[in-house]
Amino acid sequence: MKKAKLTGRIVTPEDPNYEQARTNNNLNNPKYPSLIVFCQRTKDVVNALKWARENNEPFRIRSGRHSYENFSLLNKGLVIDISDINKMAVNLQDMSVRIDAGANLGKVYRELWENGVTIPAGTESSVGVVGLTLGGGIGMLSRPFGLTCDNLLEIEMVIASGQEGAQIIQSNRQKNNDLFWASCGGGGGNFGIVTSLTFKLHAISDVSLFSITWGWNDFELAFDTWQKWAPYTDVRLTSQIELKSKEVGEIVAQGEFVGSVADLKKLLRPLRKAGSPTNIWIKEVPYIKAVEFFDQPSGNRPALRKSSGSFIEKPLPFEAIKKMKEFLTNAPNLNSTIWQQSLRGAVSEVAPNRTAYYYRNALMAQEYNTSWKKPDEEEENIEWVEHLRRALSPYTAGDYVNFPDRFIQDWPTAYYGRNFRRLREVKTKYDPFNVFQFPQSIPPVRKWI
Repeated sequence: MKKAKLTGRIVTPEDPNYEQARTNNNLNNPKYPSLIVFCQRTKDVVNALKWARENNEPFRIRSGRHSYENFSLLNKGLVIDISDINKMAVNLQDMSVRIDAGANLGKVYRELWENGVTIPAGTESSVGVVGLTLGGGIGMLSRPFGLTCDNLLEIEMVIASGQEGAQIIQSNRQKNNDLFWASCGGGGGNFGIVTSLTFKLHAISDVSLFSITWGWNDFELAFDTWQKWAPYTDVRLTSQIELKSKEVGEIVAQGEFVGSVADLKKLLRPLRKAGSPTNIWIKEVPYIKAVEFFDQPSGNRPALRKSSGSFIEKPLPFEAIKKMKEFLTNAPNLNSTIWQQSLRGAVSEVAPNRTAYYYRNALMAQEYNTSWKKPDEEEENIEWVEHLRRALSPYTAGDYVNFPDRFIQDWPTAYYGRNFRRLREVKTKYDPFNVFQFPQSIPPVRKWI
């Protein structure tokens, strides 16, 4: 039998562009692979998987480089990078789009906008569409249109077959529907290498945006008003709030409304009346301008970072809000923030067991973020995030798998809730030899034990 060969653009540590090729968005906890293959077509993906299996070479899969814990990298071993496979085919007849799995959100939004359509997805332009989708996919159109994975129609995936092989399979609601179920929120890299995704499209034109800023003295009132309003208001309105460190001294709520400025102004009354906002603006813009508005350049640039997260299933009591304020008063630096995004709406119309994404009833997703400049600041920053997560855990539920955190002990329950058992069954069926593994990957059921 003919041995597999690596095909595509191959980068080794000796190559001048190795540093750029190995660097992910998070510079913390760096990794040094011995080979990186940038696949140019699906055949290269098949060859890379066969080659890794034949040579017993550990490997990871990478697309947008935004794995928060760098699970898409490893020391030694092979990185199978699919970012060069990034074409798109829009079909306005049946309002669908086929997107190669290497495309990032910036490219997806721009090309779809040219056709007056979009999919609900995340905010940072350099994030890969595939990793986002496989974890669920929250963003500024979640409430009207659902999660990114709720708009998925089909995926193409390269899976391990036999002892050393690889094969391409399709899954949708009719075919390999258990794998399709698992791919809607079961996280990236667990079952195979996704090479393309097909989504249903939504027509979009102008949207209305808002931004309201409060000073530090309004911390409790601003947050409490927002949390009791954002998940319950008109489903066409998705919003976020960022609680910044005391040093910055700002609370900023922003959102996107699929409707007119006049209607948005009415909906915003509770927020506008809360405390003494220092800045309020509301305006109507072409949808692509909204995409650009929410795309934070700092999130796209590699940096030393630590993030974690949780879901909020009932409004936070005053003592939890006070704890957030205390942590932000004692934040390690200016870049330390607590961020929340409103959910419910279309997200909560799907049952928790209908897809692998479990936290359908959450009011909000919450993220704890910090970044720093010098390596010796790492410990202080990581501890701040870890202590914050633990302090808020009595008031929160689980964590979003796209905000992974290597310090979460019971990560299977945190990410997948009651869906974890079924995810293990799907893993056992499609990857019984546990070929696809990384820290916090879903393990197969060991039937022989």
